[in-house]
Amino acid sequence: MRFDNLPRLASLDCAGNNRLAAYFSMEIAVSPAIPTYSGGLGVLAGDTLRAAADMGLPLAAVTLAHRLGYFRQHLDANGVQTGESQPWSPESILAPEEPIVTVTIEGRPVAIKAWRYDLEGVTGYTIPIYFLDTRLEQNDPRDQILTDHLYGGDSDYRLRQEAVLGMGGIRILDALDYHPKVYHMNEGHAALLTIALLEQQLHGAPLGSATEEDLDAVRELCVFTTHTPVPAGHDRFSAEQANRILGMERAPLLERVGAFHDGLLNMTYLALRFSRFVNGVAMQHGIVSREMFPEYSIEAITNGVHAVTWTSPSFQATFDRHLPRWRQDNLALRYAIDIPEAEIKEAHLESKRALIAAVKDRSGIELLPEIFTIGFARRAATYKRSDLLFTDPERLVRCAHEFGGLQILYSGKAHPADEPGKAMIRHVIELAKQLDSDVLKIIYLENYEWNLAALLTGGVDLWLNTPKRPYEASGTSGMKAALNGVPSLSILDGWWIEGWIEGVTGWAIADHDEDAGEATSLYEHLEQVILPLYYHQPDQWRRIMRSTIALNGSYFNTQRMLEQYVQNSYFPESLVQSPAATLEHSLAK
Repeated sequence: MRFDNLPRLASLDCAGNNRLAAYFSMEIAVSPAIPTYSGGLGVLAGDTLRAAADMGLPLAAVTLAHRLGYFRQHLDANGVQTGESQPWSPESILAPEEPIVTVTIEGRPVAIKAWRYDLEGVTGYTIPIYFLDTRLEQNDPRDQILTDHLYGGDSDYRLRQEAVLGMGGIRILDALDYHPKVYHMNEGHAALLTIALLEQQLHGAPLGSATEEDLDAVRELCVFTTHTPVPAGHDRFSAEQANRILGMERAPLLERVGAFHDGLLNMTYLALRFSRFVNGVAMQHGIVSREMFPEYSIEAITNGVHAVTWTSPSFQATFDRHLPRWRQDNLALRYAIDIPEAEIKEAHLESKRALIAAVKDRSGIELLPEIFTIGFARRAATYKRSDLLFTDPERLVRCAHEFGGLQILYSGKAHPADEPGKAMIRHVIELAKQLDSDVLKIIYLENYEWNLAALLTGGVDLWLNTPKRPYEASGTSGMKAALNGVPSLSILDGWWIEGWIEGVTGWAIADHDEDAGEATSLYEHLEQVILPLYYHQPDQWRRIMRSTIALNGSYFNTQRMLEQYVQNSYFPESLVQSPAATLEHSLAK
């Protein structure tokens, strides 16, 4: 499915804008220079928009400016995490938009402006991303800081932010003369946009007068992607907060529509109530979500990553030689199966040397390119079990001695309020110091971010993932690794259930009730299969790298993902005709 022949957003008239999809996300990773993301959710949002620009999809996006970013992580010698803000200036990077809109929050008028970033795709098509900003002189000092911190402050701060994103975002788009056909809520943070749409639907009439027809009219406009497989991960606020912050008119409406659950305003239930299409982010996550919310119909669209962004320079050059249209058509990566093994080897070696140079620059430790290197990098949370690899430290040391060396690279931030996550980092670093030797090097690299993620997923030999089932909604780091020919060793959760072909794209850690059983499976795979292949059958190892690209790289990308969103979620009427012609017809109506 191609969108190259569609008009640019800037030239769309009002009728054309009626077919727009509006994408709302609390965080979007647009560029390494704009630190308005914390991890997977924001990177997925950015990758989605990059794919939309590549494909020429008429789409606009809304997020918050987060002027102080997330945080820059520092780790001392004992692994104690501290953080500092990441201030950046929208004024120096983004283009200002003229409209200023107002939303009433906690009884006060809060003025909101927008900054625009034009995200350009491979064909030159651009997607506008609007960063909402409340740092305006007319605002109360408490409100000027609402768009400063990503996931900062208390729950009051969070609910005010979500009002800015959802309700302010709708008003900004309206002021800019956008009239989207579809509003996509990327997680529940944006769910209050449904209330703003209902207010528009009522044309100034009281919210209490809304009929079921009014509610259904809003529902027809909205789709929702849920990312969280555990109830505690969904945003919830007290009735007192709902009344005080959102207002005495909105709170009763929220209760009426079923957004309150167990006495709390639950943003996931609000999004579910007002969405005509809901999806989880992998097949397994769809199953888990249907069990959590059995009264709702929930589909699954498996996440992907933006292929060009996460393919290392050396592999980009290799693909350009052999698969000249892979940037426009990611499915062409299927034919990587025909790339000579020698070129796969050389491309990966170049990526590995770039990673080794970065490790030396950041840590002072020089690794060796010929030594097998494992990567484990993601948000530091207890369910991700970064220490599972150290369940039997002596066995790990013996393994390194037997095969002549092992290098393990860790990275990841714990949320500033997540004390167990911070303790996990300290534990890994303590074990690393105890086990360090000539044959076993374990390094925890601080401040996991965009550039480091690209180096790690491109340069290691094996990507390790050990979440506790079923808490991995999808995961995308292993998808990035796959684009670079790096196979995974992972728990069968999230996307890996779909991407795993034993010995072809990687290996599965056997499912056990106890951590010790899964650790045993991990060790057995390393000792009996993976390390013998790498050190003693290098040609077979290169073939596994190549099949990883061809099978997983060609599928687990945002181009395929977005095509599924367009056909199944945004414009499902396209399914009744041939997909090649009907989307253009649907968009042109």
